[in-house]
Amino acid sequence: MARTRTQPERRGRGSADRQPREREESEFTEKLVNINRVAKVVKGGRRFGFAALVVVGDRKGRVGYGAGKAREVPEAIRKATDQARRNMIRVPLREGRTLHHDISSGYGAGRVIVRAAKAGTGIIAGGPMRAIFEALGIHDVVAKSVGSANPHNMIKATFAALGRATSPRAVAARRGKKVGEVLGRREPEAPREPA
Repeated sequence: MARTRTQPERRGRGSADRQPREREESEFTEKLVNINRVAKVVKGGRRFGFAALVVVGDRKGRVGYGAGKAREVPEAIRKATDQARRNMIRVPLREGRTLHHDISSGYGAGRVIVRAAKAGTGIIAGGPMRAIFEALGIHDVVAKSVGSANPHNMIKATFAALGRATSPRAVAARRGKKVGEVLGRREPEAPREPA
């Protein structure tokens, strides 16, 4: 007996294939930093495409960035997101809200200065750097970009800085000491008298 089909069979990416991706998206925060229309000159005229720059993070100390190019915007974003997930780095955070120490770094003509901040400061950073810190899960940081305002250079300089971030535990292990010996005793700050 021949079987009749009431609906055409779906091939490729069906609804069953999309469910794991939706679960992954809830785990990671994706931020579109920049989208650029690029043109390729061919015999018949110009062929337009799109270049996307995306930052992905889990808000718990892991973050990555990626760039993707395609003829359509959604495909460029998808490629950039996939690359960002593959290139994630882990950054040690103090109390889950800020960095352990100040860092300055650069990439190309772009230089960044990233400083740890007190609780309640918030994210004081511009453009692409803000997207990185939000995806990373940092709540208090002060950052300044000097030089190139190109988003690619700013992101690469920020990732170079974050790659150099260390925790007191890692430094103590490297030196063969205890964490208390590395940090030293912290004196409580004396309240300042009004002038």
